[in-house]
Amino acid sequence: KATVSVLYWTHREMPASKRKMSEVEEVVEASDKPTLYARFMAEDGTATGPKVQLAVDVSTAQMETLVNGLLQQTDKVPYSFFVGGQEVTTDNLAEHLKSQQNQKWLDKMKSEGRRVTQKLLDQQALQVSAEEEYEITYRPQAVFKVRSLTRCTSALSGHSEAVLVCSFSPDGNVLATGSGDKTVRLWDLNTQTPMATLTGHTQWVQVLAWSANGKYLASGSKDRKICIWQGTKLIATFSNHKAWINALSWEPFHKNLECDRLVSASKDASGIVWKVTKAKASQMQRSLAGHTASVTSVKWGGLGLIYTSSQDRSVMVWDPETGVPSKRLEGHAHWVNSLALNTELVLRSGAYDHTEKVFGSPVEAQAYAKERFEAVAGEAGEKVVSCSDDHTLFLWDPSKTNKPVARMVGHQGVVCFVSFAPDGKTIASASFDKTVKLWNAADGKFIANLRGHVAAVYHVAWSIDSRQILSSSKDTTLKLWSMKTKKLINDLPGHADEVYACDWSPDGLTACSGSKDKTVRIWKH
Repeated sequence: KATVSVLYWTHREMPASKRKMSEVEEVVEASDKPTLYARFMAEDGTATGPKVQLAVDVSTAQMETLVNGLLQQTDKVPYSFFVGGQEVTTDNLAEHLKSQQNQKWLDKMKSEGRRVTQKLLDQQALQVSAEEEYEITYRPQAVFKVRSLTRCTSALSGHSEAVLVCSFSPDGNVLATGSGDKTVRLWDLNTQTPMATLTGHTQWVQVLAWSANGKYLASGSKDRKICIWQGTKLIATFSNHKAWINALSWEPFHKNLECDRLVSASKDASGIVWKVTKAKASQMQRSLAGHTASVTSVKWGGLGLIYTSSQDRSVMVWDPETGVPSKRLEGHAHWVNSLALNTELVLRSGAYDHTEKVFGSPVEAQAYAKERFEAVAGEAGEKVVSCSDDHTLFLWDPSKTNKPVARMVGHQGVVCFVSFAPDGKTIASASFDKTVKLWNAADGKFIANLRGHVAAVYHVAWSIDSRQILSSSKDTTLKLWSMKTKKLINDLPGHADEVYACDWSPDGLTACSGSKDKTVRIWKH
């Protein structure tokens, strides 16, 4: 049959006499509750299974069971559902449809200039059309769940100036922090104690980057130098830049088994591709010259291209083998502050994930890293988002066009940081307007405002399952937000001054924050 009925019997078993009646008659006889016709759609717009008849108050858990059945999944996969472009965040479909209907009714009354009271709003009954076919889009979620951060397990002191940057190693066992005291410190996360203090810089350390195999740590400073550390040993110092270092990014593991190349971005308006070698002569491989002002951010993408953003208001795409720009992406009206890739988390962590797989050889690990990259990039490919002092964000798809996919507006202040969720489906932006905003990564549509901070938000970090987001702010607190409810889960106070940096470990177990109060805090469930 073309129509499948989904029936929920709450008070009594179905009478035997009713079992032979046609399916539609069964629905009418079985339940006094209204029903609707719906079709489940995958994110790419393809229909899954036939049209189904659902009770209006069907729960998300019941829809999840149904989709798993239609897709004939052997292992149950969790899903989130969208109706009319909005995520179903309520317990059942009826509440979601009622809130959408109420919003339409309020907009209509407002456009007509009519007065609305809560009583009038409450009197609006849910109207479901028997002829209309509702499209319910489903999106698979991570099978595992990261537990919420609830407490600070350690306040690590040792730095003598503000902590400017913190970064977990790809395996999540070591934390590196950079400070205004000119040092990089390594902390053992198993014992939550200091491992080493790395001295080599003569100015603030403002950038840290781990290679995806965990072998090297690169630090960039205001002294124009890049130091490469292997364990606690300084193995190389690069000093060709004429101004301080703004950003560093390593070549992805699935592109380079040795992970021995990185790219730097500097205030001197250039980028440089470096190779970590024992021979000093061949360290600088390419100079990326094309920007006319400070290069604020750089990302080495999984497709083998390098992306840079600059205060000259542009984003550029480079070929690292030739050092020639292939595209110039323009649209911003002010400095571009930060870039993010939809594949960033998998590029950063390489073959390491929450499963803690053990590999027989580096080649096997590289194949797994490539598999992880392709799972996130998918058919859509690699997307880039940029944020700017002009209060806007732009979503780009450089492999297809140099025109923006979307211009995202809404922030009332400088947008200082932007980040894709690990699954590449959502974008979060942090702004000086005290909010974090969420955007759909497919089309750049606005999803929600996360309000709660009382001062500028500096940084955000996603949990590996894309269900939670951590934000750090000038107001001395961190806040943990739920992606399902778009509301605050936990307020995490503890720092005595502005919180400049935060990070969430690639294994999902630990988060960290670095503050102007000179301490590093470790947060766990």
